[in-house]
Formats: sequence, structure tokens, C-alpha cells
Amino acid sequence: MAAPGEDEGSLVRTLKDLFAGAVGGVAQVLIGQPFDIIKVRLQTTTKYSSALDAAAQIYKTEGPLAFYKGTLTPLIGIGACVSIQFGAFHDARRRIAAYNALKHPSRKSLTYGQYYLAGAAAGVANSVISGPIEHVRIRLQTQPHGDARLYSGPLDCIKKLIAAGGVRHGLYRGEMVTILREAQAYGVWFLTFEYLMNREAQTTPRENIPAWKIALYGGLAGEALWLASYPLDVVKSKMQTDKVGVDRVYKSMSDCFGQVWRKEGMRGFWKGLGPTCLRAMPVSAGTFYVVEMTMRAIK
Repeated sequence: MAAPGEDEGSLVRTLKDLFAGAVGGVAQVLIGQPFDIIKVRLQTTTKYSSALDAAAQIYKTEGPLAFYKGTLTPLIGIGACVSIQFGAFHDARRRIAAYNALKHPSRKSLTYGQYYLAGAAAGVANSVISGPIEHVRIRLQTQPHGDARLYSGPLDCIKKLIAAGGVRHGLYRGEMVTILREAQAYGVWFLTFEYLMNREAQTTPRENIPAWKIALYGGLAGEALWLASYPLDVVKSKMQTDKVGVDRVYKSMSDCFGQVWRKEGMRGFWKGLGPTCLRAMPVSAGTFYVVEMTMRAIK
């Protein structure tokens, strides 16, 4: 259904947003998966002294393909996630613009607070599928190597998580902190990108902004995303590598925050930030570049 103040063509625009986001999501996974497995290992274990040490040990003991462990789930799922992110963001943006037209006719564009709100709405919508997808990916990334593996693949992991804790406490373990992380992360992500693009558009029409600047602004948005949400991501990762059921270490999101603070202090909430920021620039740059170029092609 079209938003108030829009014509039925908004459905076509939404479908285009979803398609462009899906293409961007595939690019995101292929670029970022090796960085992501290092980040998760650093967040959830103390066996590595640094990101380089983690990369070296993974390569030595598990081989080069280990950097793409658990890729099938995000390759399918992250494409859907990024599709939802961009589709929901642009839908929320159009609805807010329609609201402004009715209530604030002198306002010619969204405020930056409204850009953040539209991005946060996209993050919340995305969390419904990103929560279990990331949970399965993290379980596969952190399981023992070789014959000691706990899961034979994504479907086996899903079955065992549900068997151990049900859908809510098993598959959707850590969903509350996932929702909070997604809202903050994507609020900041879209806000940063739109701010930089709007500044550039003061001198250059948006459709003429060169590709390298789109990639640069997308990369900077990726850095802002993680700096704004990283402590929430650490708690999410710890909860999603915890035991499922009565033997779990963390009873709740607040309990996990408390235990990290008592054991590791503030530093515990920032473990693995280095490889995450290293990953964020190319991944986010690639995502926004692919989405923007796709939208120009199918406009």
C-alpha cells in the first residue's frame, strides 16, 4: 500500500530498493566474511593476542577456507537483510517526508534526526531475520575444527539450537540486544551516509556524484556504524556463543553487560574493534557503491 501522500508507484520504488539492497548484501558478505570471523573469534575467546595472531592461527590450523566458515548462511541471509535495510529505510524516509509535507510544509527535506529515525526503523525491521542468521553464523564460526565440530552445517545448527532452547531462547538467543544494536547501528549508518551525500549534493547533483565518492562516504558510514554500536555487538556475540539452556553463563542481556564490566572493565566492550573497523570501510563502501549504482541502473 502506498504511504499517505504517495502514488502507487511507491510500490515499484520499494521493490527496486529491495533488489538493490539484495545485490549490495551479496557484495557485503563476499568482502567482509574473512574480517568477520576474526572479529567474532576475538570477541568470544582469549586464545589470540591480536587480530594478526588470530588470522595466522586460523590459517595455520584450519586452512584458508576457514575464513569463509559459515558463509552460506549470511550469503543467503545477509542479501535478504541488506534488502530489508534499504527497502525499510527508503519506505520510512518517504513516509516521514509525507508527514513533513502535511505537518511542516516549509521543511523541504528530512532533518538529520529523521534520517536517524528512518535508519533505526530499518534496523529494527532487519533484526527479525538478522538475529537468527548472525546467531547461526557465529556458532559455525566459533565451533571446534575437524572431527570435534558441533554442527555439520547451517540447518543442523538451527535444528540443534531449537532442540536445546526452543525458537525464542535457542534460535533467537540475544534478540533483545540485537534489536538495540540494529537500531543504533543503522540509524547512524544511514544518517552518516545521507549527511555526506547531502553535503556533496550542494555543489553536484546526487545522480552525478562520482562513484569513488559514493564508496568513500559509504566506507566512512561503516566506520561510524561500528563506533556507535560496538559494545552492543560484543554482548550479542557473547550471548550467541554461550551455552543454550539451563547451563548458560549469561542469564540475560543485562547480566552479560554486568559480567563483562566486572571481569574486563570498559576494555572488554571494545575487543576486536581493530579488525572490525578494518573490515567496515571496504564492506560498507562496497555495499553503498553497489546499491547506488544498481539504483541508477534501474531508475
